[in-house]
This record gives sequence, structure tokens and C-alpha cells, in this order.
Amino acid sequence: MLNKYPLWKNLVILVALVIGFIYALPNLYPDDYAIQITGARSSTDVSGGVLDRAVDVLQSQGIEVKSSTLQDRDALIRLTSSDAQLRARPLVQAALGDDYLVALNMAPSTPDWLRSLGAGPMKLGLDLRGGVHFLLEVDMETAVSQRLEAMAGQVKQQLREERIRYRGGDVQNDRKIVLSFRDEGSRAAAFDLIRGQYSEFLLDQQTEGDEFLLELTLSEAEVRSIRDYALEQNLTTIRNRVNELGVAEPLVQQQGDDRIIVELPGVQDTAQAKRVLGATANLEFRMEARPDAPASETEEFRFRDQPQRTARLEQDVIATGNNVANAQQAFDENGQPQVNITMDSVGGDLMNRATRNAIGRRMAVLFIEYRTETETRMVDGKPKQFEERVVEKGIISLATVQSALGSSFRITGLDSIPEAAELALLLRAGALAAPMYFVQERTIGPSLGQKNIDAGMMSVALGFALVMLYMLVYYRGFGLIANVSLSLNLMLLVACMSILSATLTLPGIAGIVLTVGMAVDANVLIFERIKEELRAGAPPQMAINAGYSRAFVSIFDSNITTLLVAIILFAMGAGPVKGFAITLCIGILTSMFCGLMVSRSIVNLVYGGRKVEKLSIGGKLANA
Repeated sequence: MLNKYPLWKNLVILVALVIGFIYALPNLYPDDYAIQITGARSSTDVSGGVLDRAVDVLQSQGIEVKSSTLQDRDALIRLTSSDAQLRARPLVQAALGDDYLVALNMAPSTPDWLRSLGAGPMKLGLDLRGGVHFLLEVDMETAVSQRLEAMAGQVKQQLREERIRYRGGDVQNDRKIVLSFRDEGSRAAAFDLIRGQYSEFLLDQQTEGDEFLLELTLSEAEVRSIRDYALEQNLTTIRNRVNELGVAEPLVQQQGDDRIIVELPGVQDTAQAKRVLGATANLEFRMEARPDAPASETEEFRFRDQPQRTARLEQDVIATGNNVANAQQAFDENGQPQVNITMDSVGGDLMNRATRNAIGRRMAVLFIEYRTETETRMVDGKPKQFEERVVEKGIISLATVQSALGSSFRITGLDSIPEAAELALLLRAGALAAPMYFVQERTIGPSLGQKNIDAGMMSVALGFALVMLYMLVYYRGFGLIANVSLSLNLMLLVACMSILSATLTLPGIAGIVLTVGMAVDANVLIFERIKEELRAGAPPQMAINAGYSRAFVSIFDSNITTLLVAIILFAMGAGPVKGFAITLCIGILTSMFCGLMVSRSIVNLVYGGRKVEKLSIGGKLANA
């Protein structure tokens, strides 16, 4: 029988539409403006008392709170507007102090029953939804000094291996390392050794009394190289960390000689983003100082988990987190969290060289964190933020060397599973070559301006309405079917983008507009083919069948060609181009499904399986 789908095909179409409706539905629930409270350290939890204190502060200042909830390790306070959100953050930060981070957030309002099905709203790009903007500054002076200290340790290690006696070797403020020798022969041997292996230094020999001095000064070319490397390495590390956070279409780019811009559209956990992006989380491996070691060659550090306990370590650094190739969170034999470390070839060699003659001695793992602490004070009755850069060093492990270490070992002594997981994440993503500080943090609204976006959305809606009106007037009943199919097409497009977590941007909206046009083209081709068959004298049922069958090839060819172009755009493009390509790819597939199957199914339900005398398709009605 003509124009009659089998039951299974109708059921497949119905199931697809129902699933599309469910997964498109969350987009009707807009996100709430919110602030998120998280511990400044990963081991700090947010209690109910902390949340109550924050809510009381907001209510005392006349800021309406929609709801407040405790989550796994943090708290979320939903507010009524962007203005309330911006006012609330400094007030809560001032009330809670530096032990907690208060970050701006957008909280989803999707009902629980939809979330239980894995349904969530479509992600919007910065130009539609906004997000969080960070401006970070790379501490170039620390980058140079860290590199110089590492090189100083290597130079001194090699002098000891060559049995060249020396004194000093500390890094001076003017980027120099000064070595002192007892005789000119020792200095000459050191001069030849260093000149042959360290081209980064400018060497100068001086004599003061009975001391023969050798000054090693970093060349300007090497300083520039270190600064460039620090910026490039930090850019790479930040990109890796953003990927670990799972942010869609982030922006990470250089600004000037020492700054990095990070824009995260629609992030769900801005507090974690700030902590992970800004944490240096570097490690240093040092030997514990011998009891008779001079005080000038040692440093005393506290243990992170036991501040009252200290240990004295050698100043020379064996290796750093820059030599870590991989890191995974695991558990030791007692069920306590640990991080399994794999060093690169250079780090493994340094570790083996330092420990093979130190069996029985203890080696420390020193955790170094550079961060910016924000203190909010009331100035002239208004909260004002003051920032201070803090360097925190603490021992997380001090263990006896049982045998010469190689490229693989473990770090224990961590406070909690989240701290171990976060340390592994940071080391796996890459250590920062230099500490970075937050210069600016703000939420950004639509980059093209809300008025322009409203006008753009209005033009899309108006164009869609005019197309539907034209189809209804020109094609009558079949135009109504086309409009239903077109609406279902948009629903499926939104559902697919929501399921795939694709990000919608203004170029993506342009892709939707193009999709609407292509979907209309498919219906026009089909309907005009049906009208041609009717004019040629074909019965209505045969005209419908021929119209869909013979238009299929043209529709398929044009859509496949456009799909190939969209795939190339996605593969070769970036940013807005990629957003446009994603929307276009999905739109082509949903348009073909709705234009060829959904609209045919509706036509079959209306006309199929019965005798039809005329079709409501515009123009002169055809008789059977």
C-alpha cells in the first residue's frame, strides 16, 4: 500500500522525537546567578556554619538569596541577578576570610528528574552566556632565579664529582654565582669544566687576597631565553589544566611579555578553576642535611601536615616537578593516599646520581606553592580587596633512601584523597615554569553586548516566523506539515547539541539559520516535485510517493556536499569557525531526518492508506 510506513519505522521516529524532547527540555530552565564557597586548600571543607554565616551577611545587606545548599566539599548560594552576584562576592569573602575562596558561578536549575536521565542544558559561548575571565601574570624574576639556582646545584654537583674543591656557590642578587678556590689551579680546572658545559654563563676571574674567585653571570640572551620558555611552558601547562577541567572552547592566549589571558565560558566550578589554574604545585627533592653541615648551606622547613615539626634540608635541589613525566593518585598498603611519580630521563638520572651514594640518608619531598591571598577590608564603608603574594614551602615526605632511586617512585604523607588527586592532576598537566599571580578576575557578559544579542535572536525568531508563514500560505496543508517538521528539526538540533555538550556561539546561531534554510529547501523540493506529478496527471497517492522518492537524490547530494564542507571547517578551523561547523554538521543531519522521514511520516498519517481525492498543497487542487 502506498504511503504507509510499517509500525516499527513509526515507532523509531516517535522514540527519536521523544528522546529529543526530553534532552531539549533542560534548555527551558535558565541558569541561576550564584556564588560558590570552597576551601582555599583542597583539604578544607565548607561546613553548615560557614554557609549560614555567608547567608546572614547577604541578608543583612539586603541581598535576596534564592537558595543555599551544601555540596560535596563546598557550598552554593543562588541569587536573583547578576548585580546581586557581583555585590555578594566581596561581602562574603570579607566575612569568611582567607581560609575560603568565594567565586562567581552560574548554577544550573535543571529539575532533578531530568538530571537523573543525564539531561542538561546546551552550553553557551562567551558571546552568549559569558563566563569567567582571568588575567595572570608570570613572575619572570622568580623564573630566572629558579633556573639559576637549579644550574648552581648542577655546577656544584659536577665540581664535587670532579673532586675540585670550592667554597660558596650561592646565587647573588645580580644573577651571579660566585665560586671561591684556594689556588689558581683549582680555579683553572673549574673554569675549563664550566666553559665547556655551560655556555649560558659569562665567566670572569678575580683575585681577592688569597682567594681565587670565579664569577658566573647569566648572559642576557640566556635571560631572554628563560623568560620566553617560562611564558611558553606556562601557556602549555594552563591549556593542559583547562583540558583537565573539561571546559568547552576555552581561550588561553598570551598578552604582552609576561601575562596570560584565560577565558572559561560557562564554567561549572569557578573556584576549582581558579585554584587549579593558579597553583604552582611544584616539587623539589632534597637530601636532609647532615648534622655537621654549615648553616649557610642548609634551610629549615616545616611539615605541611604537622607545622610544629621541622627538618633541616640541604640547599642543593636534586630534581624538581619540571622533571615529572606522569603522576597518578593511588593508595599505599595502609589505605592512605599517595601519588605515584614517573620522572623523565633527565630527572631519573639526577635522582639516581644523588641517591646511589646516599643510602641510609633521608630524602625530602618539598611542596612549593606560590599563590595570591586576597584580603577584603572595609574602606569608607565599602569592601575593598587587597592582594598579597605568598610563597609557602612545606615538607610532605621525609623518607629513608633504601636503595638507589630511578625514574619511578611514590610520594606519601598527603592530607586527603582530594589533595592527592589534585596534586597528581597538576603534575600530570605539567608544572609551571614560573609562579603566576591573578592580576584580574571577573565575569564577562556577552562580548557583543546584550542589545546586539537580543536583536540577533529577535531577527532569527522573526525570520523563522516569516518562513513558517510563507510555507503555510503557499503550500496550505503541506506547509503546515513542513512547519511541524521544521519545529521538530530545531528541537532535535538543540537536543543533539545538549547531549554532545557542544557550545553554542553567535556563529553557531548563524549555522542554525542556515540549517533552517536548508530544511525549508528540502521541503520545497519535495512539494514542488509532488505538484509536478499532479500536473502530469498522477493520482495524489502516487504523486506523494514520487515526490519524496525522486527528490531524495537532490536533497541527499546537496546536504552531503555541505556536510563535507562543515567537517573540513571543523577540522581546520578554530574558535568561532569551529562553533559554526559543529552547529552546521548537526543541523544537516537533523534536517535530513526531519525533511525525509518525519515529514513523510506525518504525510502518511494524514493521507496514507486511504483514497484521496485532492491534496492541500497550494495552487490548483488536483483531483484523483
